[in-house]
Amino acid sequence: MDGQINATMPGHWWGKAVNIYARLQVMGDPRVTSWPLMQSPWAVSAIVVAYLVLVKQGPRLMEPHKPLNLQRILVVYNLSLVCLSCYMFYEFLVSAILANYNLRCQPVDYSNDPLAMRMANVCWVYFASKVVELLDTMFFILRKKNGQMTFLHVFHHSTMVILWWLTVKYIAGGHTFFHPLLNSLVHIFMYSYYGLSALGPVLHRYLWWKKYLTSLQLIQFCLIIIHLASNIFGSHCGFPVGWSITAFCYVVIMIILFANFYRATYRSRGLKKE
Repeated sequence: MDGQINATMPGHWWGKAVNIYARLQVMGDPRVTSWPLMQSPWAVSAIVVAYLVLVKQGPRLMEPHKPLNLQRILVVYNLSLVCLSCYMFYEFLVSAILANYNLRCQPVDYSNDPLAMRMANVCWVYFASKVVELLDTMFFILRKKNGQMTFLHVFHHSTMVILWWLTVKYIAGGHTFFHPLLNSLVHIFMYSYYGLSALGPVLHRYLWWKKYLTSLQLIQFCLIIIHLASNIFGSHCGFPVGWSITAFCYVVIMIILFANFYRATYRSRGLKKE
């Protein structure tokens, strides 16, 4: 009877939770443990919580103030992200080619081999870029562009930070490389558009290709789905299929959200013009 009572006490479950947490920490990639933000999930969790609080409270705090003119900051910020995206695309592509990555299925190399470390390093840089991109939302708030803080925007920005912390913590490399490779390429065009747009109205007539950015993002997601499916339903090389299934479900959600955004934004505009 005492054993049954103890099994239901809060301390028992707390002890289990602590053991699970310790086990998950041990399962992490030892190569990345000492890297910034990778020691434990608490720092990155605090960042995401602070971001969501900013989304909720930021517009209210800005209500009595005029929108800020951030033109110079936005130009530097967006063009800096273009340069970072170019660097990441190059690193993912070259690292994968030099390591003879197999597109159908590629296990993670947890060794300290230079190429394996190069891939792990750029995976961490990609994760860090997702943290930096949270500033997109802060700039919307400061400029009182609250209409651009859609569910898609907030969901995508916050979840990518979490998902890529987990990716770097446990599977920095291998089959994961394809998603950030394509995403970095898309972001070269996306942040180029934002950077040029921030320069002012003089360039706006040359930015007719805005709607094609969403099409490019949808094509990216479809290619990622195919890549993940090759691991789930086809080749098995030791890469965790559970991660591919999770990523597959996430990308399906993103396709639905981006397709809905495209339909609501551009199809509705076309109907209004007609």
